Amino acid sequence: MLVPVYDILNCGPRHRFVANGKLVHNSDQVNLQNLPSRGPYAKALKRAIKAPPGHVVIDCDSAQIEARCLAWLAGQHDLVQAFRDKQDVYKIMASHIYGIAPDQIDKTQRQVGKVVVLGAGYGVGHGKLKAFLKSMANVNVPESEAKRIINAYRNTYSCIPYLWDKANQAIQALHNGQSMVVDVPGLVRVEPGKGLTLPSGLHIQYPGLRREYNDDKKPEWRYTTKGLPTRVYGGLCVENFTQAIARCVVAEQLLRIRKRYPVVLTVHDSVICIAPKDEAETAMAYVVECMSWNPKWAVGLPLACEAGYGDSYGDC
Repeated sequence: MLVPVYDILNCGPRHRFVANGKLVHNSDQVNLQNLPSRGPYAKALKRAIKAPPGHVVIDCDSAQIEARCLAWLAGQHDLVQAFRDKQDVYKIMASHIYGIAPDQIDKTQRQVGKVVVLGAGYGVGHGKLKAFLKSMANVNVPESEAKRIINAYRNTYSCIPYLWDKANQAIQALHNGQSMVVDVPGLVRVEPGKGLTLPSGLHIQYPGLRREYNDDKKPEWRYTTKGLPTRVYGGLCVENFTQAIARCVVAEQLLRIRKRYPVVLTVHDSVICIAPKDEAETAMAYVVECMSWNPKWAVGLPLACEAGYGDSYGDC
């Protein structure tokens, strides 16, 4: 079998690699988050990452942790309870969109519900949702339907848009040097001169935060990153601290895992470790226990995970 070989060019100081005129990588290091899992060479590279002799690779993924954290931070108690009761939250959302019982939701409708739950939590408008549905669910909807779906999400889980409003207030407070609590559990606070606090003790900052007018002559908040002006708003701020808190949870779980088994990799919300082959089942159960454990500051956050093991990363 002939395998095509391309000339790959390094296009300068930002390490952008191009093959046949197309960008193929924007780093000079291997990006393990983007190894293919589908297509003709699915998992080929992942299977090349093997456990040492006599060991297995254990891969444990924290399920829907961003959506779970968002509901918990917003005080959206019905959604939190649905996660806790292991209900199908995608079908529940789809039932609100289509006005039918969850047990009558078909596969395509459930996929729409999934895209909405995972994609509408940070204030996206109907235009972006329309694009999400096309790319993630292969569902085409007219603009009017996208608006209706967005409204269904915001009306069903009204505490989440309220959190966006609180985040807008937090941005104003950061600018004015004032203190305030942003989320319902009280984990995210505005500290003048520091930024938004996180349970880890670190802070999210927006350097050079200021009010400016956009091209439509409307005021918006901007800050400076990498020397460039960047817009920030309530939904984006919520995305920033929700993702950061999700990472805080996984980081503390990771520290518990490594007390018994070496952690060799993290990919998004997954933790990958190795364990002796003769205790694979016991080790996986321990990893699942750790990834289901709540840090002391996250009481009430509904967590869940999925795990597998194998001789290689791809086999998990």
